Amino acid sequence: QSFHGAGPVFSHTVLALAPEIGQQRREIAALAGLAPYDFDSGTFKGRRIIWGGRHAVRRVVYMAALTASRSNPVLKAFHQRLIAKGKEPKVALVAVARKILTILSAMIQNNEPWNPNRS
Repeated sequence: QSFHGAGPVFSHTVLALAPEIGQQRREIAALAGLAPYDFDSGTFKGRRIIWGGRHAVRRVVYMAALTASRSNPVLKAFHQRLIAKGKEPKVALVAVARKILTILSAMIQNNEPWNPNRS
């Protein structure tokens, strides 16, 4: 809970429903249903969607991303940078959610509290 934007509901949900966090850094986004998948077919090309994974984890991480993109200085800057590049607001928010999972996975793996200078 040292991560700014993560409360007790978030930390308990992620630890209970995503026990792989801290072990599989590359696959944690897919397990939470936050990895972008392509559905290119015919004239429908270029857009990616998120689906699958654990719905309860995705909901909680999305809400944490919403909070963190407003209050956490590191993730707020990341979110604003994506918006400035032309990303849609929801796409940028999902990227923040994936970044939160990556940061938390590294924190658990290294057994360290939140350090905004390491992001």
